[in-house]
Amino acid sequence: MAETAGKVFLVGAGPGAPDLISLRGARLLGRANVVVYDSLVSPELLRLAPTQAERIHAGKRGGGAQPFHQATINQLLIDQARAGKSVVRLKGGDPFIFGRGGEEAAALADAGIEFEVVPGITSAIAAPAFAGIPLTHRDHGSFVTFVTGHEESTRDPAAGVPWDELARAANRRGTLVILMAAARIRATLARLIAGGLPPETPAAMVQWGTTAAQRTVTATLTTLADDAAAQGFGSPAVVVVGESVRSRDKLAWCEKLPLFGRRIVVTRAADQSANFAAHLRDYGAEVIEFPTIAFGPPSSYAALDRAIAEAASFDWIIFTSARGVDAFIDRLRFLGRDLRDTGTSAIAAIGPATADRLRRYALNVAAMPTEYRAEAIIDAIGPSRIAGARILIPRADVAREILPELLQRHGARKVVVAPTYRTIVPADGDVDQLRDWVAAKLIDLVTFTSSSTVTNFRAIVGDTALQIPVAAIGPITAETARANRFNVIVTAATYTTADLAAAIVTHFLQQDVRSS
Repeated sequence: MAETAGKVFLVGAGPGAPDLISLRGARLLGRANVVVYDSLVSPELLRLAPTQAERIHAGKRGGGAQPFHQATINQLLIDQARAGKSVVRLKGGDPFIFGRGGEEAAALADAGIEFEVVPGITSAIAAPAFAGIPLTHRDHGSFVTFVTGHEESTRDPAAGVPWDELARAANRRGTLVILMAAARIRATLARLIAGGLPPETPAAMVQWGTTAAQRTVTATLTTLADDAAAQGFGSPAVVVVGESVRSRDKLAWCEKLPLFGRRIVVTRAADQSANFAAHLRDYGAEVIEFPTIAFGPPSSYAALDRAIAEAASFDWIIFTSARGVDAFIDRLRFLGRDLRDTGTSAIAAIGPATADRLRRYALNVAAMPTEYRAEAIIDAIGPSRIAGARILIPRADVAREILPELLQRHGARKVVVAPTYRTIVPADGDVDQLRDWVAAKLIDLVTFTSSSTVTNFRAIVGDTALQIPVAAIGPITAETARANRFNVIVTAATYTTADLAAAIVTHFLQQDVRSS
């Protein structure tokens, strides 16, 4: 019996920043069987694909080795679709803007393979925008032309880029955007000058646009090639030519973000990192989500099930994490119980995130310490209410024992620790890529939000990770980081990810002031 044919989605990955992919592109990635991706695609986007999805690197970089010729890529897409797979062909920028998406679509059509095209934000638009260069402007540019700066050497010259015509057009209030321009920039700009574009016409080169490595140099047609070479500019880069380049002096917004140019690693669990990563990206950082912790069921539910059966007998139930709240409620549901089975037990929470999660389940929090650590719960509840009390602590199977010890020391009649989940080291994550970035000193900061993230990160990445400065969410995590020989340079005054992000901003702003 013949296999059912699959489908290929030509998805634009955007210009580099992972959060610039379209919602549709992200959704298709989330259900792909196979992802065939280019060299310039952010590794963060590959995390959107299911764990079991096959990931095939089919990148081609100008001037370097080509693991796949275009014909090979075309056949790969056809073969995977014929095998019944849902294939996402993830291409940098937009598939149909100098991305050979048209060739791939034509090959699929000729083979009778169903396909769709999901547009992406091309670097031709994004890189100038992030550099503060509007491609059109009432006073400077009435139209824009996109052109390749990397023509095939075997192409018929008569069918090539009409540089003379482009020069004349740009001289009439036009803006030129030249993609793949770095390798032949000197010859390209010389041809524009020869075509009649004044040598003093403003020009700019934007390298690695929208990423932490973004750099911009502004000059003129005559001087841009020399200036870019002197500053070590190379591919991938976009060149903009025209009067609109002058707007950059006033409109260069991206470089003004406090974490612009910083590459920061977030080690939280994959399902918990989104808000923290969003805070950092809002401040301008490039975020590498590298989860070093994941969660699974406890090795046994026996202790938790016994505690739930007698939940109404406890005077206090102390939750130490939002994860513990969810796991406790899930087990209640599984056992066919409900919140009324907790009777009149008072609820305590360590940290605002835990308290917020409890409120979502309509559970009022009777005690929460102002300092979000286990030791502070004693004062929050009050020693007089602890003495003689029966207390339940639903938490991770491995955690600091200080809380139950302190409760017993203050006279608690019974303290039951019931594991609701366990922490594990995740199997996914591009360790080699991260190690390469560490070795090349491309990581500015690694963030830890628990002791487990510290120990797991070092175990995964190795001792080379010790050279990276560290931000820790609180004193316990910072203590663990120092014990593991990390250099802790940032801690949060209050132990939330929003405050940690703000503390990181303050640190780098102060560092920039000292270095200026």
